[in-house]
Amino acid sequence: MRITHEADYAVRIVYVLAKENKMLPARDISERSGVTLRFALKILRKLASEGIVISYKGSCGGYELAEPASRLSLGRIIECIDGPLEINHCLSGDFVCTRVGKDGSCRFKKVFAEISTELRKKLYAIKISEFI
Repeated sequence: MRITHEADYAVRIVYVLAKENKMLPARDISERSGVTLRFALKILRKLASEGIVISYKGSCGGYELAEPASRLSLGRIIECIDGPLEINHCLSGDFVCTRVGKDGSCRFKKVFAEISTELRKKLYAIKISEFI
């Protein structure tokens, strides 16, 4: 499994906001995170819609974290951008498995689900504050 560039950039953006611990204009966030302004704005909109950041409009506007960095996990940021942390597409609800046995189960799906659960636990246990 590999997270998308967008999720990686979202982590960088949240890190910048956590490190500065104040409202920053989008341009400053872009420069400090190394993410283009256009892409940073797209990511910031998603982070704001999920309540991870707060957006302030106007000429003196900008963005800041909606809660302390000690409560923001890597898992939450990644799932905000990439959706559920699943290592295989067969774990999504709309997938129809062609390997289902007569008993209605798939041993691969069970293993993939266990791995995904552990990965999710680990990513949710790591807080942004650990990087400051």
